[in-house]
Amino acid sequence: MNVAAPDITLVVDDMPASLDWLARAALQAFPDTQVQRATTLAEARMLLRDTSPGLALVDLDLPDGSGVSLIEQLARLPRRALIIVATVFADDRHLFPALRAGAAGYLLKDDAIDSLAQRLVAAQRGEAALSAPIAQRLVGWFHEPAAVPPASLSPREQELLQLLAKGLTIGQAAAVLQITAATAASYAKSLYRKLDVTNRAEATLEATRRGLIRL
Repeated sequence: MNVAAPDITLVVDDMPASLDWLARAALQAFPDTQVQRATTLAEARMLLRDTSPGLALVDLDLPDGSGVSLIEQLARLPRRALIIVATVFADDRHLFPALRAGAAGYLLKDDAIDSLAQRLVAAQRGEAALSAPIAQRLVGWFHEPAAVPPASLSPREQELLQLLAKGLTIGQAAAVLQITAATAASYAKSLYRKLDVTNRAEATLEATRRGLIRL
């Protein structure tokens, strides 16, 4: 089945060798795509002022911040890009926030260029673009036993969790619950500790896995 090539592919990576590797993979997958390169978040955001890519390959560890923030920006564009992470990080603290932010795939940089190109074509067809270790990690993560039962969360913590899962900040959730921001932050700290997470995105994913909420 033929796959329509993205007219523009944005490649974001601060390492010249990785930047070239990703660009070559994109062109191997889609010979007609126009590749735009950026080495920082600032450069990528400058490009997004004038163009809306159909495909974005994003590293997570950039000199001026996390690629997750760029993924969130790309996911909000009127024309939704196919966003694929390309990174060396295979741990939960990088994987799940990136997927939560809007990434449709997560590929490791030790993949061969032919394999990467094939995964990009598959992703354009709507298939999951995951390196084998990442796919195994996702399957294993959903089969891990829940360490914290639902009853361990207080009613206020459960209310806060529901609001955070909807995308509200702690301050916005405090206003909805009619409590102070400091009180909401205290509930959030307790909630994160019980779920063994560090931020809203991780809390939402972990709570979903444990059946505490439904997205």
